[in-house]
Amino acid sequence: MSAQRYTRTAMVLHWLVAVLVIANLSYTWFISSLPDSAVRPAIDLHKSFGLTVLGLVLLRILWRLSHRPPPLPDSMPALERGGAHLAHALLYVLILALPITGWIHDSAFKFAAQHPLTLFWTIPWFRIAAIADLPPAQKEAVHAFWFSVHVWLSYVLIALLALHLLGVIKHQVFDRNPVLGRMLPARRNS
Repeated sequence: MSAQRYTRTAMVLHWLVAVLVIANLSYTWFISSLPDSAVRPAIDLHKSFGLTVLGLVLLRILWRLSHRPPPLPDSMPALERGGAHLAHALLYVLILALPITGWIHDSAFKFAAQHPLTLFWTIPWFRIAAIADLPPAQKEAVHAFWFSVHVWLSYVLIALLALHLLGVIKHQVFDRNPVLGRMLPARRNS
């Protein structure tokens, strides 16, 4: 019989990524309302969260490849099971693509020399040299294009996260399949 819950490591990585992704998506809505002096630090924090998510989701993928997830309930129809697997795959793709497109966009930033990329204002991070070394006009086009891709992928991720949450609610509340419990630590008996 296979495990009915994800491993503790998978749970920690899942919830860390979830909190950081939701915080970073939410946070970006408010950056434009900040005073000018706070915009650059806010963008730097956004980049720090994004690169942290990239590292954590890579760890999560490696963990998942080496640790089989618990099966979905047998009572779940095959179409819903397939949809859940597809949604999870798309979530992984988007959660990888967002920080990568942001990193590409940032690497083409024309004022990169004046604004070094540092994680949480302490850890120096590199820009992608092949992009950072482009001629200025080409770099500007790359910067604009990848910003658009980054923004549109964020909208797709928001929609997919909403579907993910609605799916959990449907299965948990209406179908009485305790799928959420697979990603929560077991309760200890008193």
